[in-house]
Amino acid sequence: MPPVTATLIWTLVVLVAIGLYLSWTAGRLDRLHSRIDAARAALDAQLLRRASVAQELATSKVLDPAASIVLYEAAHAARQAEEEQREVAESELSQALRAVFADARQLDVVREAPGGDAAARELTEAVRRVPMARRFHNDAVGAVRRLRQHRKVRWFRLAGHAPFPMAFEMDDEPPPALADRAA
Repeated sequence: MPPVTATLIWTLVVLVAIGLYLSWTAGRLDRLHSRIDAARAALDAQLLRRASVAQELATSKVLDPAASIVLYEAAHAARQAEEEQREVAESELSQALRAVFADARQLDVVREAPGGDAAARELTEAVRRVPMARRFHNDAVGAVRRLRQHRKVRWFRLAGHAPFPMAFEMDDEPPPALADRAA
């Protein structure tokens, strides 16, 4: 075999190996972007559930009028918020929940009402699941960001035209009365 043919074959083998590696990296990046989409959908579902439960509780006439108004307005704002204001609206709902349920006796009042035990349990579950869903979403975003910072991804434009993922930052600390019940 002439030396030129051997060099050509080795060059071709190296190029194929590089192509396979870049293809594998692009596929991994695509799977991570899909994971972000799924995590964002789960986060949106949990946020909507929390706002719906809070809004339902606010209109049930179990809470005092001032607490009902505060909770209803925050839940309504969270459900109606545009994407740009969503983090702020959800944080305000968290603050409203902490304000309304700052006293554990308020949760006991809810539990004593007809159907209140189920409503309190549903609210506790909704409040507990939001931080988990947000953590899963932000972990997926972090994985994509780390991979997209590699030179090979930038140089070969393996991310295509996908937007750079953004973490969802909000205040999701549950009210102490609900956090104690969830644990």
